[in-house]
Amino acid sequence: MGDILIYALHHEGSLNDSSLGALCEGAKLARALGGEAHAIVLGESVTRELCAELGRYGAAKVYRVEGPEGLAQPVVDAIARVISKRDFRYVLFGGGLLGLEIGAGLAARIDAGVALEVTGVRVDGAQLIAQRPIFGDSAISEIAFASAVGVIVGRLGAFAVEPPAGTAAPVEDLEVGFSSFSLRARMLRHAQQRGDGIDLEGAEILIAGGRGLGSAEGFELCEELARAFGSCSAVAATRAVVDAGWYPYAAQVGQTGKTVSPKLYLAAGISGAIQHKVGMESAENIVAINNDPGAPIFEFSDLGIVGDLNKILPKLSAAVRERKGS
Repeated sequence: MGDILIYALHHEGSLNDSSLGALCEGAKLARALGGEAHAIVLGESVTRELCAELGRYGAAKVYRVEGPEGLAQPVVDAIARVISKRDFRYVLFGGGLLGLEIGAGLAARIDAGVALEVTGVRVDGAQLIAQRPIFGDSAISEIAFASAVGVIVGRLGAFAVEPPAGTAAPVEDLEVGFSSFSLRARMLRHAQQRGDGIDLEGAEILIAGGRGLGSAEGFELCEELARAFGSCSAVAATRAVVDAGWYPYAAQVGQTGKTVSPKLYLAAGISGAIQHKVGMESAENIVAINNDPGAPIFEFSDLGIVGDLNKILPKLSAAVRERKGS
């Protein structure tokens, strides 16, 4: 059988979009393998109704585990327990730091092969092949699993959430004896990442920043310009920037990020590598600011400005505010 187990992250009564995307993807892959997609939810007093909701996204069954939220090791304990009860060929996670930590910990615990930062998964006969960008996203490697269980951790936003269409799933309560080391840490508070919840696809104007901004603080220039434009705008970023920790992965545009088609795409300090171009080239108007006149982005921009973005962006913000009378 080709059963797949998906970890469903949640917070304050809401299911995580990356987890729902992984579940939607896992359900399709499991059907192609002749198996089922099951989900596991761990938390403190998680309602059966919330767990059952996962059936509408493809879960044939949901395991509910009472335990501390937001920590990796208790989830590793719980998933290992579920795998000991039923044979799963694969375990699938949506993106995010917690998913990466759980996936790596689980692979070590059960001696499984693991593929991280996966952007796609395909079926090849009776097995899954995980696809992962390499060489700065210029090529895709394909990974098959020799182990009994394959652990697949997606890149943030890699799996799309499809409209709920199924029915509520049966929920099984599962008791887990957590390892002593799994309970030595505790969650003090849950903080949202800067930029969390940005709707890049729905924004009419995107102010995108690249390595030319110089640092995470440089994104304040992009945010100020976005505020000047108003609610129709948002801030985006390149892969190199989010990998450096300057801006959230949720804001990434490009081959391994989001694909956008705004009315205006203003690229500040972005060289214009092909991996970024494929995510934004369908914008109605592309304006590029770069101090390198030979930057590739000028080749497909509608307007190119060669100059110091640290001087240009503040002047643009002031001009927009003046034009809007704000």
